[in-house]
Amino acid sequence: MADLKIVQNVPLAGYSTFRCGGPARYFAEPSDSDEVAALFKWAEENNLDVFVLGNGSNCLISDKGFDGLVIRIAKNMSTLTSRESGDGKVIITAGAGLPYARFGAYCVELSLTGAEFACGIPGSCGGAVFMNAGAYGGETKDFISSVTYWDGSSVKKIDGDQCEFGYRTSLFEKLNAEGKTAVILEFEAVLSKGNKDEITSLVDELRVKRTASQPLDVPSAGSTFKRPEGYFAAKLIEEAGLKGFALDDSGAQVSPKHAGFVVNNGGKAKASDVMRLIDYVVEKVFENSGVRLEKEVRLVGDFGG
Repeated sequence: MADLKIVQNVPLAGYSTFRCGGPARYFAEPSDSDEVAALFKWAEENNLDVFVLGNGSNCLISDKGFDGLVIRIAKNMSTLTSRESGDGKVIITAGAGLPYARFGAYCVELSLTGAEFACGIPGSCGGAVFMNAGAYGGETKDFISSVTYWDGSSVKKIDGDQCEFGYRTSLFEKLNAEGKTAVILEFEAVLSKGNKDEITSLVDELRVKRTASQPLDVPSAGSTFKRPEGYFAAKLIEEAGLKGFALDDSGAQVSPKHAGFVVNNGGKAKASDVMRLIDYVVEKVFENSGVRLEKEVRLVGDFGG
C-alpha cells in the first residue's frame, strides 16, 4: 500500500454530475486489479465500508458524504484498444474508467456501428455495464462479448451472455445489491463495420434529439426514475402536474424540459433537497396513477433511512 495514495476527507460533489454531496472519509483511484484488491483488503483491515464510484453520473451522494473508502475507477483505468477478429468484425477492449462517450466516439472513428447511442451517455464504461446503460433503442448488452471483474478474491472474466443483463441491471448490479463484491475492470465489445457517413449522421441526429429534449446544461443524474412496465415515468410525472415543479427555492426541481429529470439548478441544492423532491414526486405520481416509481439514481451514504 506504500505506493497507493489514500486521501482523507475528499469532497465528492465534484465527482457527481448532481454536483452535491459531502466528503469521502477516505478516497483512492487505483490503476489496476492488484490495487483494487489491496484497497479492499485495507478497508477490511480497518473495518470500513467501500463504495466503488465511476463518473458519478447516476448517483446521489448524501450530504454526510460516505463514511468509508470510496474507490474511484477513472482515468487510471481507462485503456482503449482494438483488434480485428477473424470474421471481419472488430473487438474493442475498454477499461472501466474510460468515459463511455469516448468509447462511442472511438467506435465512430473506426467506422463501427451499434454503439452510436453511447456517444451521448455521460457515465463510465464500468458504469455502463453495471447498469446496462442504453438510449434510443440501443443497450450496452447489445455488443458486450466479455466482462472482466474482481469478485473480492480473484479476477474473473465472463462472457456477455453470463452477465444477466436486463433493463438497467446486470449480474454486477445484482451482486452489489446482495452486498457482494463485483468491481468491473474492463469489457470487450464486438462491433461490425459500417458506413462512416451514416454512423456519423446517426450520432449527430441523436445528439440533436438529446439536446432538444434533455436538460443537459443543468446538474442532474440523468433519468431519475426507472421506466415502469407499460408506462413512461416522465409522462406519469407530467400527468401528476409536476413538470417544472419545485418544493422550494433550494434549486432542486423537476426539469421543465423533461419531467423524468430532477435537476439541481445552479448546483446549489443539497442532496437532502433533491431527495425530498424525489420522494414527493413518487408519492404524488402514486396518488394520481397508482404507479409507484422506482429510483434509477443510486443513493450513496446515509440518507436517514
